[in-house]
Amino acid sequence: MIDLLKKAAWLESEDIRPYVFVRHENEISQPGSAHRLNWFPHQPIFKDPLDITEIAFADRIYSIEERAFGPSNMAMPRWVFYDCAVMPGFVAGFAARPRALSKMVREVLDPKKHPATNSPIKTSAILKHIESLDEMDWVPLSLFIIIPTMHKGEWVAHNLCSVNSLLPKEEQFYGLGFLSKAFGLWYANVEQCSGMTQWGSPALKLHSHYGHLEVIGAYAPVHSHAKTITYRVQVNTHCWEKFFNKEPDLAFLEAYGPTGSFIDPKSEDSMVDLQRRIEMEQGPFFLSAGEIAQKKLDEKLMIYRLKQQY
Repeated sequence: MIDLLKKAAWLESEDIRPYVFVRHENEISQPGSAHRLNWFPHQPIFKDPLDITEIAFADRIYSIEERAFGPSNMAMPRWVFYDCAVMPGFVAGFAARPRALSKMVREVLDPKKHPATNSPIKTSAILKHIESLDEMDWVPLSLFIIIPTMHKGEWVAHNLCSVNSLLPKEEQFYGLGFLSKAFGLWYANVEQCSGMTQWGSPALKLHSHYGHLEVIGAYAPVHSHAKTITYRVQVNTHCWEKFFNKEPDLAFLEAYGPTGSFIDPKSEDSMVDLQRRIEMEQGPFFLSAGEIAQKKLDEKLMIYRLKQQY
């Protein structure tokens, strides 16, 4: 934690705090009690998505999300956010007091200067007035959407992005994306987390560090992007600091061994082959977070299995 704070000093700032954007019925009982962690010194800010006076906060969540995922044609429609995320789950991340932000960050966070195709509907002069950045108490810097599933204890990580993707390096908040997901998993006492990302995406370097990553789907023709990995992790906070300090995960190396087979992010046939093996119950199969971190996005990755299976 000490090493992390040297680089992510913003975590201790009184002007930046975690937030939870959640309807009252979905509030977490005894938050942060399942995983021992001291990374988040400040109490979260609560925002109610069913309160229309919070539209300015929601608009900035949409603005960050669309500009992050719009270029890949994966921006989230507002109705999906409301129907499939806010109602069954919750949104978490970090927010800042507007006065504490640099001029560049303020401009990037202003949806009026970056009109979205999912443009918010203005219903009254009052809502237009409170959209002014200086009228807001807090403005979101990141978002992590997590949704509970019918499988007890399992949640789906639906979306993760931050303002960092829109800023030059010197203006970025170190570790903001990773820490936003970490806060959400910790706060909601998530034991098992599943998610989806595309093969060859830099997001895989991040998502593989929340626990040992099992590949439960190597190819997803049901998805609009078939070259998608569907993964599952047993949330393990011991893996989290390795994302920052790059230390080898000895627990992974002790538990899993290489199969001699690889997944090729450039080869659809490779994805389909691993998918067939999963469907034939030859797994479970895992990927090494350390290997993903070291390799280029388009390089082949070794497939691992539990050593006790040999």
